[in-house]
Amino acid sequence: MQYFNTHTLESFHQQTFAFLLVEENNHVLTVTLNREKKKNALHPQMVVELAYAMQYAHSNKDIWMILLQAKGNVFCAGADLKAMAGFATPHNSSIPVPDDEILIGELFNKVYKPTIAKVTGDVYAGGFFFLAGCNIVVAQDDVKFGLPEVKRGIYPFQVMASLLQVMPARKVVDWCIRGYNLPVAEAVKYGLVTQMVSAEQIDETIQNIIIELKQNSPSAIRFGLMAYDAIQPKSAEHKYLFDMLMKTIQTKDGQEGLKAFREKRPPVWTGE
Repeated sequence: MQYFNTHTLESFHQQTFAFLLVEENNHVLTVTLNREKKKNALHPQMVVELAYAMQYAHSNKDIWMILLQAKGNVFCAGADLKAMAGFATPHNSSIPVPDDEILIGELFNKVYKPTIAKVTGDVYAGGFFFLAGCNIVVAQDDVKFGLPEVKRGIYPFQVMASLLQVMPARKVVDWCIRGYNLPVAEAVKYGLVTQMVSAEQIDETIQNIIIELKQNSPSAIRFGLMAYDAIQPKSAEHKYLFDMLMKTIQTKDGQEGLKAFREKRPPVWTGE
């Protein structure tokens, strides 16, 4: 994980984050998605900030684990399609341009520290990069999980690859091609969620997990996660899958699906 140089990482706490809140306390780096008005949609600079925070955690021996959470009732609505299409969004982020292309589907498995997702809001589309990438996922029992891309004329290519690392292939494909909402209880059954709890229980549950992890050797965990990453199949090429997404968006159906979504009407498919 080498997106930023050492000098840049040393100024971590002097940087300005536009899309995240970060807090380092007692060996835990808490990263909060802080784009509530936009349903925490993944803006390109937000991905840069995430990569910066992950590399900082990876390189800092005093950080033993990362807690990922989000503000608002939507944990993450997926990619910010307007920003991806080139529509500028002003921001005051000081995180510099990375030295290499960032593929969010590869961020979490290279940090080699336990990553915990605290899911208190709905998750859609690219938001599942967080759930599939984290080692532990605790979700409230009232949140919604959806993959609506096919209803917009596109397809969750990279998300599919990430989900295939934690869920059975047939269920992943079924979910991707039908585009329904998956109940949290089923997400537990199929391995996407570690634990389902009520809203009243989630804070205590997360704290108990953090306490339990702190009783274990950070070095042993780090080498264990490094080994786990090394033995995983490398068949999923996120660059290829991202290119496939761009190709799909440019089809007539892709353009029609996004236009229909903006205009709040049913799409008219042509198969082109």
